[in-house]
Amino acid sequence: MSVELNHTIIHSRDNRESAEFLAHVLGLEVGSAWGPFVPVDTANGVQLDFATVPSGTITPQHYAFLISEAEFDASFARIRAKDITYFADPMQKQPGEINHNDGGRGLYFLDPSGHGMEIITRPYGSGADGATAQ
Repeated sequence: MSVELNHTIIHSRDNRESAEFLAHVLGLEVGSAWGPFVPVDTANGVQLDFATVPSGTITPQHYAFLISEAEFDASFARIRAKDITYFADPMQKQPGEINHNDGGRGLYFLDPSGHGMEIITRPYGSGADGATAQ
């Protein structure tokens, strides 16, 4: 049997708010709550299970999503329409810009719980390194 990532739990301040936020940006559906989880399924079968953490510190994590050029256009339009701050880099030193790493496009933004979300159109190492921000 090959090894595949099946699901991961994403801690959040409000599981529904975080699930709906990411699903909206990516153009995905929010699934029905199951126990303490609100799921969002990705096209490759990985389920993101958002769980509310009772008053406590959330350790920010990073989640990167590989999407098509058309999906990037749609997600980028939704990010701009909601006035979500985005960056060309993970250190958040290039606000309002996108990157062109590996000949594709990418950007970073934070979800409501402070997790670093990234959308990219080319996997890292897959093409010409065009690290210039637009």
